Amino acid sequence: MDTINNKAITVQATVNANVQKVWNYWNQPEHITQWCQASADWHAPYADNDLRPGGKFKTTMAAKDGSFSFDFEGIYDKVEEYKHINYTMADGRRVNISFNGDSQTTTVTETFDPENTNPVEMQRGGWQAILDSFKKYTEEN
Repeated sequence: MDTINNKAITVQATVNANVQKVWNYWNQPEHITQWCQASADWHAPYADNDLRPGGKFKTTMAAKDGSFSFDFEGIYDKVEEYKHINYTMADGRRVNISFNGDSQTTTVTETFDPENTNPVEMQRGGWQAILDSFKKYTEEN
């Protein structure tokens, strides 16, 4: 975690699925658009993912009523299949994700540099809600 600052935020969820399924659902655009939202009034109408070091990703997150949207994007720094993803967001903040699993469950841990606009607890809550949405979608499909 040497690229993450000392005020980093960590969120975690254990998904009842093997690491291969979790990895695929996390990274394939057709799945990303199904789970990448923090609440039911938001959705992800677009996702693109070039999962390799130097590859770019972009997910559009939008309010379902059309009132607001933004692109969550960045560039991959390190990808170790079924184990780790490190990337740098467009604003320069870094994210490290680990996938620790077996044939039954996988724990996904995300550690990220906070931004300076919103309170830390709000950021943690938002990222945890998205991770919880991922867990629910992956377990139900």
